[in-house]
Order: sequence, then C-alpha cells, then structure tokens
Amino acid sequence: MANPHSAWVDLDGHTHVLEVSGPIGAPPVVAVHGLGGSYANWLAVAPDLARDHRFYAIDLAGHGRTRPDHRSTGVAANQALLNRFLIEIVGEPATLLGNSMGGLISLNQAALNPTTVRDLVLMGPALPVGGFHLPEPAVLAGVVATGIPRLGARLVARRRAQLSPQEQVAEAMKLCTVDPSRIPDDVVAEMVEVARHRASFVGAELAVEHAARSTVMGVLNRRRYERVLDAVRAPVLILHGEQDRLVPVEASRRAVAGRPGWTLVTRADLGHVVQLEDPAWTVEQIRAWQSDAADRS
Repeated sequence: MANPHSAWVDLDGHTHVLEVSGPIGAPPVVAVHGLGGSYANWLAVAPDLARDHRFYAIDLAGHGRTRPDHRSTGVAANQALLNRFLIEIVGEPATLLGNSMGGLISLNQAALNPTTVRDLVLMGPALPVGGFHLPEPAVLAGVVATGIPRLGARLVARRRAQLSPQEQVAEAMKLCTVDPSRIPDDVVAEMVEVARHRASFVGAELAVEHAARSTVMGVLNRRRYERVLDAVRAPVLILHGEQDRLVPVEASRRAVAGRPGWTLVTRADLGHVVQLEDPAWTVEQIRAWQSDAADRS
C-alpha cells in the first residue's frame, strides 16, 4: 500500500486531494469532510481503508488547501465539484464517506447522480431534526451568526484572529469530540498545519461563513431534504456518536426509520467525528457492513 500523498486536480480551479492508491483495481472510496474541515479529518482511517480500496479525500472549495478563488463554497456548488471529481477523476461508482456537511453533500450527490455512488457511509451527517431542538449555546451562537450576512464572517474572523492555529484546532476538537486526546497526535499536527496554511487565503472566513449558511438553510428546508433522502437508492450506513453536540443522534434515527436500505450504528461514548475519535472502530463497522451487503447480493 502506498503512503498518503497530495495531488492537485483542475475542477474549475485548483482542487487539493489526498490520495492513497491501494491495490490495483480496488474499488474507490471518496471522503467528504465537514464544515471547516479538510483531508486531515480522514488521515486516521485512510491507511486502513486503503488496504482494499483506492482512497481519496477531497478538499472542498474554500476548505483545507483548496482556495475558494472565484468558486462558490455553498452546498450545491461543492456537490457539483464532487460530481465532477467522481466523473472526471474517479471514473466509476464510489463509496462516499461523508461527515457532517459532507454527509449532506454526499446524500445530494447520491440523489442527483446515482450512477456515481456505490454506497454511502455517513458520520454524524447534517440531517433535519424532528420536533423542537436547540443545540448547545456554543453551537447555537454560531448558527445564529451564520444567518446574518457578513456579521458571521466578521465574528468568526475576529475570534480566529485571537487564536493561534493550535488553539483553533483545539477549540474545534473540543466542540466536535467527547475526548480530544483520542485523536492521534500526527493527525492533530496536520490539522494545525492546514489551519496555518488557510490563514493565507483571501476571503477564507467568508468562504466558510457562506458554506455554513448554506448548510444550515439546507437542513432547515426539511421538505426538500426529505425528498433528497427518499431519492437515494444506494445502501446507506450511518455511524453516529450519541454525544454528538452538533447533530443529535435522533436525527439519524429519524432518517433511518422506514428506509429499509439504511443502517444506523451508534456509540455511546463518541461525538461528531467518530472517524477521528475511534478510527479502528469506524473501519471495522464499514468493513462489516460492506461484507454483509456482499453476502446478501
């Protein structure tokens, strides 16, 4: 198995991709990070999955090492970018791994372009929430800010300017995990390096603010989102930490209910980024689910 390496592809602009080649002829896996994330969110699972897959982790526009430039960073635009990557670079149906906003984008991809998707594995996907649910204060403040044009970006930029790259990563992981110390040190170091690199981007905070607002509006448009979920024909596995502070596990339970091709596995001691908190468990669940599906076919 090859080591992870960076590659650049032209998808209406330079787009960064982490590649792990895996065995010749192995099926492809394409990982799609969440809001403010990057390829680094997948480093802990990439080597193991690449034992029997060709592994790709794409940096969406305005995220990771991919500059926004002239491109929109909203959900629809980044789903279109993912679609081009799957058609022009991957060239065959892929397993999509989607975390948070990446789960929303992956579901839209499967609904709109089903021939590009073999199956879906979603981790804490951004989903509509049934009933009345208020997130924790730190999360709610961010959601409110993103709904006010320009104000969200100014508040985020002001806050981030006060933090070093190490502090930015620590703050994000404190929100997204139950125990940040579970994340491998080399992965944290790479996240810090990505944060340092992004600091040089023109319009970096505006890009993330636009992506956040687009994600929030997509989830709030529940009727449309339910149509997206109903249109997905690919098998779906959802891995969800029961201590997820950003997307309640009830949202995944509701999405799976009544959809026979969907499977939900939860963990009581994990949060929003299960692939970072327990990479071995995450890969084990993916392999077991795919093996069961192969046995049934």
